[in-house]
Amino acid sequence: MACVNPDPLAAAAVESAPDAIVALDLRFRVILWNRAAERLFGWRADEITGREPAIVPDELMAEHHAVLERVAAGGDVSIATRRFRRDGSLVDVRISTGALRDSEGRLTGWISVLRPYEEDEAAQHHVAERARLVRRLTDVVADINTELDLPSLLDRIVVSLTELTGADAGGFTLIEGDRLRLVSLTGLPEHLRNDTADLETSLVGELQRSGKAVMLATGVTRSLDELIWSELSGLHTIALGLSYVQGRPYGALYALYSRRKVGHVELELLELLAGNAGVALSNAMAYADLKRQRAHERAVIDSSADGIAVLDDAGHVRQWNPAAGVLTGISAEDVMGKPLPFPLPGQDASVTHQLANGRWLEILVAGIPETGERVVDFRDVTKSKELDEAKDLFMATASHELRTPITVVQGFASTLVNRWEHLSDDDRHGAVATIAERAGSLGRLVEQLLLGSRAGTGQLSVTNAPFDLGKLIVGTSVAFRTLTDRHTLVVDVPDDLPDAYGDAMASDVVIGQLLENALKYAPDGGPITVTAWAEGSGHDAAIVVQVDDEGVGIAPGDHDRIFERFVQGEAGDRRRFGGIGLGLYIVRRLVRAQGGEITAESRVPRGTRMRMTLRTAASVSLDSEDNSRSGESAPDSF
Repeated sequence: MACVNPDPLAAAAVESAPDAIVALDLRFRVILWNRAAERLFGWRADEITGREPAIVPDELMAEHHAVLERVAAGGDVSIATRRFRRDGSLVDVRISTGALRDSEGRLTGWISVLRPYEEDEAAQHHVAERARLVRRLTDVVADINTELDLPSLLDRIVVSLTELTGADAGGFTLIEGDRLRLVSLTGLPEHLRNDTADLETSLVGELQRSGKAVMLATGVTRSLDELIWSELSGLHTIALGLSYVQGRPYGALYALYSRRKVGHVELELLELLAGNAGVALSNAMAYADLKRQRAHERAVIDSSADGIAVLDDAGHVRQWNPAAGVLTGISAEDVMGKPLPFPLPGQDASVTHQLANGRWLEILVAGIPETGERVVDFRDVTKSKELDEAKDLFMATASHELRTPITVVQGFASTLVNRWEHLSDDDRHGAVATIAERAGSLGRLVEQLLLGSRAGTGQLSVTNAPFDLGKLIVGTSVAFRTLTDRHTLVVDVPDDLPDAYGDAMASDVVIGQLLENALKYAPDGGPITVTAWAEGSGHDAAIVVQVDDEGVGIAPGDHDRIFERFVQGEAGDRRRFGGIGLGLYIVRRLVRAQGGEITAESRVPRGTRMRMTLRTAASVSLDSEDNSRSGESAPDSF
C-alpha cells in the first residue's frame, strides 16, 4: 500500500469496507478509523481520531514496533496477533500493514487492514500464542533463576508477572506468622511497600484454606475497596498464586487488573510462575544462608589470634587472615597464589619452625577431603620456646648453684668425720664455720626458689601497714658493708623521710636483693649509692628509693626483661656472676604487692640504676578517709 487516496470515491470505499482499516501518522495517532474499525474495537472515529489507540497489549508492543519499522524500510507485512477492544477483551486478528508516503516518497505514516480470524486461523494463532507464552515463560524462569539477591529476585518476579499475564500491576506478599507484608510491587505507589495485613482475613488466607494454588477475586464476588490494592484506579480483578519454599507457603503473587479481562491462560501462567518463583526463592535463600555462613566463618578466621591459611590442592595460598600477616610479616597480597613461607607437618601432626624474623611458630594442618583444600593453623610460640629454654638454663644453673655449696659441705663434713683426731682446733673450727656459711647459702637459695614458686602462682602474700622505710634502708645497708672491701656503700636517707605504706619484711628482701645485685654485677668494685626521698603531695605522695652502681649495666632491650623468671642481665656471662634468674622477678612481685613499682635503667657512662616507688602512709590514710565519707570501706592491703 503506497498511500491513501483522497478521492471521494476511494474514501467511500474505505468507509464501507468490511475489514477494519486504521491509519496512523508518524506519532502513532489515528488519522483514519473506518466503520469496520468502530465495530471491531468499540471506539467511534470521532473518539479516537488524533489519539494513540490503546489496542496493543504491553507484551506485544515490541512486536508492533518491529512491524512498523520493517514496513518503513520497504514492503508490506502481514501477521496474526491479538488486540484489545474497548471493553478490555482481546480479539484475534490478522493485520496487513503498509506505508503511507507523500508525492516525494517520504514516509508519513502507516495504514493497516485488520480482520478477525476465522476459526481455523484462530486455532492456529492460539497454538502459536501458546508456544510464544511457553518460550516467554522459559525465558522468565531462566532470568529469575540467575538472580541470587533475595530483594532483587522478588522485584524481578513481580515485573515478570505483569509481563507474562498482562496485569496492570502486581505485588509479592511475604507470609510472616499470622501477618502478610508487601515486600515487592510494580505499578503501585511505593509507599505501600512493607505494609502489613492480617493473614486470616486476607485473600491469601482464603486461598490457603481452599487447598488450591491460585484463585480469582473480583468486585462482584468480593469487595476490593478495603484492600491496599484499591489504590490502583479501576481495579476489578485480582489473581493470586501461592509460592512454596521447602514445602511450606512462603508468600503470594498478586496480579491486578484494572483495564482488561482475565482468562484461564493468565491464571495458568500465574500458577506456573508462582511455582517456579518458589524454586528461585529456595535457591536465593540457600545462597543467602551460605553467604551468612561464609561471612561468619570469615569473621571467626579474621578475628583469630592464630594465623590461618587455606591452601588449594596444589598447595598455593587461597586465604590468609590478618593474624597470619602479623605473625609472618608477609601481607596477603604478597603470598596469595604462592606456596607457604614455612614447612608443613604431616596430617594430624605439628611442627615447630623459626622464621627469618626470629619468631617461632607451631604449625598444624587439617585436610578438607571434599575440596582437596588444606587449612593451616599456626601460632606464635616464641615466648613459650624462650621460657622452655630459660627453664632448661635455670635447671642447669640451679644444679650448679646447689652443687658447689653441697660439695663443700660434704667435703668438710667428711674431713671432720675421718680426720677429727688429726685436725687442730683451729682447723676443726674453720671447717665447721665453712659448713655453716655454705649451709646458709643453701638456705638462701632454697628460700629464693620457694619465693619464686609462690610468686609464679600468685601466692606471694604481704601484710601492708605503715613502717619506717628510712630506718630499714640504713639497717640493711650497714649489714652489706661488711660483705665487701672493694665497694664503697653510700647511704643518703633524710631524717624526716615519712613512713611508707607496705610490708617491712618484703621491703627488706627487696633492698637486700638490689644491694646484692649491685655488688654482684660490679665485680671490679666502685661506689654503690642508696638514695631515698619523698615526692608529690596529698593522695599522690610517694617515697622513691634508688640504688646506683658502676657495674656492667644492662644490655639494650633488657630493661624490662630482667624482671622475668629465669632471666639475668648479661645472660651470656651467667657463670661469671652466678644466680638462678629469680631475684628481680621476686623483687617486682613483692613491690607490686605493696602497691608500688620498680624499674631499671642504664647509667651513663656505665652502671645500673634500680628505682623503687612506694606510697606514703599518709596518702593511703587520705584515701581511707575519703572512702569512709563515701560509705566505702578501704582495703587494708593491696
